[in-house]
Amino acid sequence: MTTPRYQNYTVFNELKNDADIVAAGDFGDEISAVRWRRDSYAHSRYDNPDHHTLSLYLTGGTGILREQGTVPLSGGGPGRVCVMPAHISSDWMVRGQVELFHLYIPVAAWDRAVVEVLDTDPARIELTEKTFWVDPAVEQMVRNVIVPLDWNAPADRLVMSSAGYGLLHHLLSNYTVQKPAVNGIRGGLSGAVRRRVIDYVAANLEQAITLDDLASVAGLSVFHFSRMFRTSLGEAPHQYVLRKRISQARSMLHDGDLALAEIAMACGFSSQAHLTTRFGHIVGVSPARYRQIVLDHAAMGRDVTAAPLWRFLPR
Repeated sequence: MTTPRYQNYTVFNELKNDADIVAAGDFGDEISAVRWRRDSYAHSRYDNPDHHTLSLYLTGGTGILREQGTVPLSGGGPGRVCVMPAHISSDWMVRGQVELFHLYIPVAAWDRAVVEVLDTDPARIELTEKTFWVDPAVEQMVRNVIVPLDWNAPADRLVMSSAGYGLLHHLLSNYTVQKPAVNGIRGGLSGAVRRRVIDYVAANLEQAITLDDLASVAGLSVFHFSRMFRTSLGEAPHQYVLRKRISQARSMLHDGDLALAEIAMACGFSSQAHLTTRFGHIVGVSPARYRQIVLDHAAMGRDVTAAPLWRFLPR
């Protein structure tokens, strides 16, 4: 069995000794995330980490101090952000409960992103260290997008991957010493590349699909692919894939003999409940209710797929 990449990172290996893992996962280009829960009175030292770390305090943390100079730095608490660059050691005094989200970014992935996004020599760009910082954009992305996801579900891994790259892009744009303008990409995917990507998605809906997978099919870097995909199709890759999963689920629901759990797995959802949640958000009714509507209208000779669903719902 392959060892998860996050287990190789310095900060992870320091925290694992007295903190509990709530969720953990690897999400493309060696980026990893871990959600921690800790209740201890201890000293932690992150000694010369070989990766960058973005940390968000989800709950607690008011008793944590950064040991820096003669006077420890306070100010931790829910919503506070710490940016810990690679190769900078730090000491922390932990007192009480805290729940943390960590994003681990290896230097190699960071350097690739600097070249691709900022079009600059990585040696000229330095990630800025921050302690107990307030960043509503990071907090919103983590709390509203990343934390609610099922990190191990194939249908959610693409969203997770996209969110991880979004946070990396945010660090590049807002936490670097030099901030060259991020040049936009003109134009979109060529017709042949767009068809390759669309065909790949259609053939692999039951599998976990990551941004790396799609970028590889397109023959582009992840960042360039994401922006060119949106230009071409008018939506983010994860939105497109989710829409296709729901579309396939709708088609399969026309077969009254297929179990909902079977449909969920065939469409890349981790469970029937996961399908029900995503389906309800997009279609407006549960899969079971949608199937009943289809069957009822089929008996009357009406095609529920020929018009928006709301036209067939009771008023």
